[in-house]
Amino acid sequence: MELICDLCPRRCRAERTETQGGGFCGMPSLPVVARGALHHWEEPPISGTNGSGTIFFSGCNLQCVFCQNDEISRQKFGKTVTVERIREICHALIGQGAHNINFVTPTHYAHVVRAVLDRPLSVPVVWNSGGYERVETLKAMEGKADIYLPDFKYASDADALRYSGAPDYVETAKAAVCEMVRQTGPYVMKDGLLKKGVIIRHLVLPGKAAAAKEIMDWVAETFPPKTVLFSLMSQYLPWGRVPAEFPELNRRLRKGESRSVREYMENLGLEGFTQEAESADREYIPSFDLTGI
Repeated sequence: MELICDLCPRRCRAERTETQGGGFCGMPSLPVVARGALHHWEEPPISGTNGSGTIFFSGCNLQCVFCQNDEISRQKFGKTVTVERIREICHALIGQGAHNINFVTPTHYAHVVRAVLDRPLSVPVVWNSGGYERVETLKAMEGKADIYLPDFKYASDADALRYSGAPDYVETAKAAVCEMVRQTGPYVMKDGLLKKGVIIRHLVLPGKAAAAKEIMDWVAETFPPKTVLFSLMSQYLPWGRVPAEFPELNRRLRKGESRSVREYMENLGLEGFTQEAESADREYIPSFDLTGI
């Protein structure tokens, strides 16, 4: 399973062998995973009552300085497994009652996810990513991913460059989200669970309420009502490289910031979800201890 990788927008063209990583993500071609377990802290129609069957891939094509999954995204903790083992984990999670199979940070392992899904699963498949995607890679997922759960992190490329090393993030993410919506069409809910569709996530950063509002404006202007869902996240914690290197982000959200963006979302009429300040707590960060792997 060797590849010359152009899966993400960076198009490194790096050689990734089964054992040696390459390119920006630095990961081998065989999947490295850190956790495979039921997760109860996604949006309500994803987690449901039983939980979402989450499989966390190690490595990332963004390397956000505030990433709460820093242990696996930047430090690359995890275990190398086979495609068949990923398929076994999927079926084990379904057996535990998972409402869906949720591939977290899958972009650099799109070839693995496609191979796993060559044999369809009995529950919806969630593609849970940072939103920094090549449209061509997403097109190869058509008919395999039922639900897309992308972040839309930034309203400006200057912020995207400073905090994620992605100077072309904004237009890239817009094109990616539009492709996701093209594939799924308007979201479909049944018995309180999302069966098909797109939930666009935005994590509000300290001092960036205006950016959150700009992103919400784009969503409202681009997609008709009842097409997508929007998840406004207030769970930001100073994490990763922030305390030492990025003083402007080294605080939690102020109550006024959280209130302002929630009211803006409500006034826009965006349908979706908001988080309370209490969600900014370490207990909501999964333990990356190879559970289920």
